Amino acid sequence: MGKDDAVDGLTKDDFTQNPDPWGLFRQWFADAQASEPEDPNAMALATSGADGLPDVRIVLLKDADERGFVFYTNTLSMKGLELSDNPRAALVLHWKSLRRQVRARGTVTKVEDAEADAYFATRARDSRLGAWASRQSQPLDSRETLMRAVEEVGARFPGETVPRPPHWTGYRIAPVTMEFWQDGAYRLHDRVRFTRRDGGWQGTRLYP
Repeated sequence: MGKDDAVDGLTKDDFTQNPDPWGLFRQWFADAQASEPEDPNAMALATSGADGLPDVRIVLLKDADERGFVFYTNTLSMKGLELSDNPRAALVLHWKSLRRQVRARGTVTKVEDAEADAYFATRARDSRLGAWASRQSQPLDSRETLMRAVEEVGARFPGETVPRPPHWTGYRIAPVTMEFWQDGAYRLHDRVRFTRRDGGWQGTRLYP
């Protein structure tokens, strides 16, 4: 939203009055896919482990529906280990071209094996080999060591079929809150936070 879209503090399309956060998310995500120049599904993912210190990194959102937001990773990575200790997470999708962002936080569970298998099968072969070869988040002495591991895995799985590693799966964040933010003129932004209540959602407009 640009500055011309704000008149006397009101927006032409007051999304804060939408009662359905998932419907609003689908609309905004479609807008981002149409306008964002690269990776509209890139999201910042925050986790914390037993020590309570937060970690944040960019991952790719691979699915989103009323059950939650899904991403995939090595379960032995730092985020995988932290989610094992503390199965809660927060995320942010920021679309600079649209001047919008969506935040959510909630509990985390692994997706079903069939769902992870189906997604893994859609990845390029080299990406599937990399999931086997990479000891994600562990020390690596050189890139040559990594590439040699990829070659060794390729020799193990010479055909197109590369099974999903047992240490690689998806995680679903089931949000208890979802917040939508849109840039406004003079930092008078529009915000609405949805909170899970009795199986439904309660929306509350927030000060910027």
